[in-house]
Amino acid sequence: MRVLLSNDDGINAPGLRTLRKSLALLGEVLVVAPDRERSGTGHGITTYKPLRTKKITFSDGTYGWSVNGTPADCVKLAIEALMPRKPDIVVSGINLGANLGTDVLYSGTVSAAIEGIINGIPSMAISLTSSESSDFSQAAAFALHIVPLLIDADRDIKNILVNVNVPPGKPRGMKITRLGMRRYVNVFDKRTDPRGNVYYWMAGKPEDTIPEPPAGHAAAKANTNANLATNVDIDVHAINNNYISITPLHFDLTDFAAIKHISKIIEPQLSL
Repeated sequence: MRVLLSNDDGINAPGLRTLRKSLALLGEVLVVAPDRERSGTGHGITTYKPLRTKKITFSDGTYGWSVNGTPADCVKLAIEALMPRKPDIVVSGINLGANLGTDVLYSGTVSAAIEGIINGIPSMAISLTSSESSDFSQAAAFALHIVPLLIDADRDIKNILVNVNVPPGKPRGMKITRLGMRRYVNVFDKRTDPRGNVYYWMAGKPEDTIPEPPAGHAAAKANTNANLATNVDIDVHAINNNYISITPLHFDLTDFAAIKHISKIIEPQLSL
């Protein structure tokens, strides 16, 4: 088994180091990761300056590559230039901090995994939902268990991508979830520098809500009226109830439910 491992916390991050050692039990693991932290870069790619790589030798004698680019750059470069053959799976993480709800749109961790399925490779993003705990062992053990299952599943479900969030400590179990709605309040802290110039520091606290259920999704509709604390089929609330959250994702942002309605409004005008 060949695993391509990346992240957005940088090649020296302890989460990546723990995950690399765990996945090495499955076979060959090649690390291609940013040379420094690239959190919150989303799916940005580098087009106006060269990408430079540096070969890094780890303590066990294996090696990887650090890249002066984004997580998406790392995966794209690994697949198209650094690896002689495509990997069997792309794994991104272990991120320090949650990637829940609409955070996936900003997350470099998730974007690295998305770059995998863009290239036709099953992928997983995995995060530890505490920014304070440094014990990645539980998340790494879960990754070791689920990676072979995802490779098997890809034979039937092409371009499979899951976003995994693991609570700190011992979880109660796991839940297959959908994305919640996460926005941040009090996002910008206004400050003044020593020269009297105003600047803003992005901060904010997450505020989680239950999104409207997908059209025709009976279970989701029922859960809309459920108590927030027990609504564990949404990623945020699964984590709050100490479950591992596993959310299947895809990069097709088409709003299929709106196509028919939009067509009725716009198509008559297109004939003019």
